[in-house]
Amino acid sequence: MRIASVVAVGGLVLSAAACGEAPEENNSAGSGDQKFNACMVTDVGGIDDKSFNASAWKGLEAAKEQNSNIEVKYVPSKAEADYEPNLTQYVNQGCDFVLAVGGLMGEATGKIAKANPNQQFGIVDAATGDPNVYPMQFDTAQAGFLAGYLAAGMTESGTVGTYGGMKIPPVTIFMDGYADGVAHYNTTKNEDVKLVGWDKAAQNGSFTNDFIKQDEGKKVSDALVAQGADIIMPVAGGAGLGTTGAAQASNGQYNTIWVDVDGCESTQNCPAILTTVVKNIAGAVTEAVIKAANGEKLEPEPGYLGTLENEGVSLAPYHEFDSKVPAELKAEIDKLKADISGGTIKVTSAAQPK
Repeated sequence: MRIASVVAVGGLVLSAAACGEAPEENNSAGSGDQKFNACMVTDVGGIDDKSFNASAWKGLEAAKEQNSNIEVKYVPSKAEADYEPNLTQYVNQGCDFVLAVGGLMGEATGKIAKANPNQQFGIVDAATGDPNVYPMQFDTAQAGFLAGYLAAGMTESGTVGTYGGMKIPPVTIFMDGYADGVAHYNTTKNEDVKLVGWDKAAQNGSFTNDFIKQDEGKKVSDALVAQGADIIMPVAGGAGLGTTGAAQASNGQYNTIWVDVDGCESTQNCPAILTTVVKNIAGAVTEAVIKAANGEKLEPEPGYLGTLENEGVSLAPYHEFDSKVPAELKAEIDKLKADISGGTIKVTSAAQPK
């Protein structure tokens, strides 16, 4: 799956990078001559996005803990124009493994990988098709299906919602699964729970066009609440914190479902988070880096695909809502998980990794 960057990186950007200062970096420790250096380039959300960047960094740190020969560091991308210079910087520094985080980095990673065929790259949420780029992708539609079914079973208003950060496959795949989960609930229960914010058939819905600005997230979710939604799943990185924060301040008027990293562990808004559609980015990154450090070849085909069956995706615990989720609904979700893992129920999305 190729995901093009929204902003093209041209000669002006590259020349500016060549003349400007090097991007700021974070090193978890100094590197020695014999160390295996794993270097990460974040997407624009930053290292503390409570989402996919933070999860990838956690994976690198775990690899270092498991193998003392591994050193890790990262450089933040403050704009999409930073992708190519940041990746090139790490190639020039002699990093053994260069990790790109996020689907928007697909085009830039493919370009730099082709120019440096002997350099090992990894990428989260994309596949470039290059032999030296190891893809780590996740079928979050499967876990999103469970979240949609849960939301439909828990709504009191009869309306649930979702919105995305940008209209790209790593985002819409969550929304597709969520929509199908709501539809499945309606079919099996003969109910008519309404979904606002995403139309799977039309592949169109509500977006912040941003993964950082919390006020944009709040603005979009306010519109969904105005349409009656009392459970909302933002798929918008840090921008989604605008929704979880507002939900917590609403004193139960509406609640949320978080994505990527368990929101009760990564945010301050657990009282308003019903569950999380978890993507085990950390585990995939840790495994890839340790294999590379041990001299194992990382095969781009098939790469890594996280599913419910291999626990690469999952539904987080219900935390503070555990006593509020009916036992019957919990059992139905457990059964759905088993049926999806076993292939009895097929969850489909145009955005699924091929």
